[in-house]
Amino acid sequence: MLTIAVDAMGGDEAPKAEVEGSVRAARSLGVKVILVGHQDVVRRELEAHQDYRDLPIEIVHASERVTMDDSAARAFRRKRDSSLRVASRMVRDGLAQGFVSAGNTGAVMATAKVVQGMVPGVDRPALVGILPTVEGTPVVLVDVGANVDCTPRMLAQFAVMAEIYSRVILKRPNPRVGLLSIGEEEHKGNELTHAATPLFKSLHLNFIGNVEGRDIYSGKVDVIVCDGFVGNVALKVSEGLVDMVKHLLRDSLEATITGKIGYAIAKNAFATFRKRVDYSEYGGAPLLGVRGAAIITHGRSNANAIKNAIRVAAEFSGGKINQRIEDELRGKAREAGD
Repeated sequence: MLTIAVDAMGGDEAPKAEVEGSVRAARSLGVKVILVGHQDVVRRELEAHQDYRDLPIEIVHASERVTMDDSAARAFRRKRDSSLRVASRMVRDGLAQGFVSAGNTGAVMATAKVVQGMVPGVDRPALVGILPTVEGTPVVLVDVGANVDCTPRMLAQFAVMAEIYSRVILKRPNPRVGLLSIGEEEHKGNELTHAATPLFKSLHLNFIGNVEGRDIYSGKVDVIVCDGFVGNVALKVSEGLVDMVKHLLRDSLEATITGKIGYAIAKNAFATFRKRVDYSEYGGAPLLGVRGAAIITHGRSNANAIKNAIRVAAEFSGGKINQRIEDELRGKAREAGD
C-alpha cells in the first residue's frame, strides 16, 4: 500500500478540506494517508468522520504552519517544524512515497527541492498544469510558475519530463510535444524559443514544432512547453476565463429557460460542463524533477481536489515517474554525447 503525506494545514480552509479529502482517498483509493499538522486541530476535524478509525489514516504532529504571507526563504529557514516541511521530510526518509499540499506554492517548491533533492540530470524542477481540451483529452502545460527565467536546456528537460508524465499518467501513447510561441512558423518567437528548437528536435520526442496560445485547448497537442512566466500567465488567464464562463452560462440558463423539464435538462448540461473544466477533477500540479512525488494544489481546494491530488501522487509514485525521467535523461545525454 502506497503512503501519501498530506500537509493538513496548507489550504485556505485547512484542515477541513484536507481531512475530508484524505478520508475519501483512504476509503476509495487503496492508499494510506498521513495527515501532518497540529494534532489536536486535525484530530478534532477527523472526529467528524465516523468511519475514520477503520481507514488507513494516521496523524503526525507538526507545531508550525506555513502561511500564504510567508516568503519561501523565510518558511524554509525559520519554520523547521512546519506541516509542509515535516511532510516533505517523510518522503525523503521513505516513510511516504509522496506528499500533497494546498499551501504556499513557492514554499512547497523550495522545500521539496532542498529537502527531497533533485532527480539526477535535472537542473530545475518544473510545475505541471493539466488543462481540458475540446477533444476531451487533457493537455500538459509546463512550466506554470516554478521558473520565471529559463534556459533552452531547462526547456528541453521540461519537455522530457512532461512527455513521460503524459505517457504514463495520462495514458497518451505517443504524446505530441509543442513549444509555446507567438506563431507556428519556426522563425517566430524570441531568443529562448529559437535556441530551444534544435534541442527539442534532437530529443527523439514527437515534437510538432511551435504552437500558439489557442492550441492549448484545441487538442492538437498533448504537451506544451514554455518558461514559468508565460506558463503561469496562461494558467491564471485560463482559470479566470473558466470562472467567468461558468458564471455567465449559469446566469443565462436561469434567465432564459422556463419549465421544470427544460430547467432540469439545462441544469444537467451545466453540471457536465462544470465537471469538464473543474480544476478539482485533475487533482493538483505535480512538481517534476524532485525525488518522490510532490503535488501542489489550489489554496482554495475542496475535498474533491485533495482526494484527486492524493490519487495523482499515488499514480506518480506507482508509475515510477522519477526513475523514468532519470533513465530517459541519461539515455538522451548519452545520445547527445555520441
